Amino acid sequence: MGMLILGIVLFIGMHLTRIVTPGLRNSGIAKLGDNGWKILYTVVSIAGIYLMGRGYGVYRMEGSPIVYDPPFWMGHLTILLMALSFIFIVAGNLPMTGHIKAKLKHPMLIGIKTWAVSHLLINGDLASIILFGSLLAWAIITLIAVKKRGVKPPVATSAKPDMIAVVTGLAIWLVFVMWVHTWLIGVPVIA
Repeated sequence: MGMLILGIVLFIGMHLTRIVTPGLRNSGIAKLGDNGWKILYTVVSIAGIYLMGRGYGVYRMEGSPIVYDPPFWMGHLTILLMALSFIFIVAGNLPMTGHIKAKLKHPMLIGIKTWAVSHLLINGDLASIILFGSLLAWAIITLIAVKKRGVKPPVATSAKPDMIAVVTGLAIWLVFVMWVHTWLIGVPVIA
């Protein structure tokens, strides 16, 4: 469990520096430069993701205790929510603003929240609750902080970004469902 917790602390800690310790972030940028800070941010984040994934897998293999046993049909809801989360995440990363991005305001964070909730619906073991619950909490905290900063919501420019987000998001989702989830996580989505 230590590796999972360390990964969560590294990833979420790095992502919360702007919110929790803006002075640390600013001094890091002053010392390393903007690109140097981005490289450090990326390296620490990737290390956190690796440790979260590895620690999660190890803890589950060692017998992560079951806290609740979700009903079988939750798997279907999870698959649907995951399709939406991929669409939201793609919409949030497009340089153009479509109606999805304008309506959700922060589709990347909404996508992460949707992803975390969908996984909490189907995984009732402690490792899953720790991992997905932590990432859900981080996304909620970040969303609140972004709203408090008064970031202006984007304005939709056309429907083209929405079409790109839906087609690309569903394509990535399908590849994940069919192959990547099993390869990366070791658990098939559809059993």
